[in-house]
Amino acid sequence: MNHSHTTEHSGATKPSGSSKKLIGAVIMLGLIGAFFLLREDWSHIAGYWPYLLLLPCPLMHLFHGHGSHGSHGGGSDRN
Repeated sequence: MNHSHTTEHSGATKPSGSSKKLIGAVIMLGLIGAFFLLREDWSHIAGYWPYLLLLPCPLMHLFHGHGSHGSHGGGSDRN
């Protein structure tokens, strides 16, 4: 078999130094904004903590590993 290996990249480019700085600045501004939003409205947000802690439970049931149900069931392949 003859396999050809090329080093061409298909459209995906790495960000340059200036765009990395821009991404970092946007992330930092978002974190600062989230800090001040939480700081000012903590009394409103603190009432929702029990619900926010319970929210991952149904989400994990919805999105966790539904492709691995092959081992359950009738044993027609077993010897």
